[in-house]
Amino acid sequence: MIKSMTGFGREHILVDGREIIAEIRSVNHRYYEFNARLPRQYMYLEERLKSLVHQKISRGKVEISISIYNVEGKEMDISINPMVVKGYISALRGMCDEYNILDNLKLSHILSIPDAFNIVKPEADEEEIWSAVKTAAEGAVEKFVLMREAEGEKLYQDVLSRLDFIEQKVNEIEKLAPITVEEYRKKLTERLNEVLESKGIDENRILLEAAIFAEKTAIDEETIRLKSHINQYRQMLNSSDAVGRKLDFLTQEMNREVNTIGSKCQNINVTKLVVDLKSEIEKVREQIQNIE
Repeated sequence: MIKSMTGFGREHILVDGREIIAEIRSVNHRYYEFNARLPRQYMYLEERLKSLVHQKISRGKVEISISIYNVEGKEMDISINPMVVKGYISALRGMCDEYNILDNLKLSHILSIPDAFNIVKPEADEEEIWSAVKTAAEGAVEKFVLMREAEGEKLYQDVLSRLDFIEQKVNEIEKLAPITVEEYRKKLTERLNEVLESKGIDENRILLEAAIFAEKTAIDEETIRLKSHINQYRQMLNSSDAVGRKLDFLTQEMNREVNTIGSKCQNINVTKLVVDLKSEIEKVREQIQNIE
């Protein structure tokens, strides 16, 4: 099953007093390119996330964003600085006595005292953090992959229908190829008749010229290769591997064969079919730019 290179996934979990949000998105890219957006103190998780995502994604420009919120304040130890608080209270009450000021000292005043509290953030357990982030990231990646697969199914059906159209046009060209040679033989005979008029025409010479023309304009090899490419295309579309780059190369080969057919055949009906083929192959090329 082919996958699209574009997708989005989001997971929101609450674990060990932490709220973790993981979001992953991707756009088309020739190779695998990874970028992580993490809080500064958790940048050590980037390589692990890169490896985790790469197990599921082989191509595309991928960005994963991780947000971590401390819900229960478990990473913060707060205590009163008694010496500072006592010092401020003593100084304030001394001012009240000395200047005959009403003492209306309240808790709210104490809370505004600079350095009244000691705030200590204990060192977080990296493995514990990673375990929680990994859970959220895996959930986001799973949803992300499901979206890619859904988009891939649409691409699969579209490209298959276009391959059927291309194959049909190739069959029509194969039917027209012998007619093109016969038309050339008739035109050659008419021209020679006009030039020579009453003189006799060497029928063998005409047949030889027609044979040379047929050899120069033969498109059997091109149509056979085109059909082979179409079959390869269908096989790759049903592969579980990342085949986007291979399909891109195969599309170029198909376009090359069609160009050769167009340069060899001068028949107006074949020319029209070649135009149709080139247009359809271009549409296929545009679609496979989205395939992983």
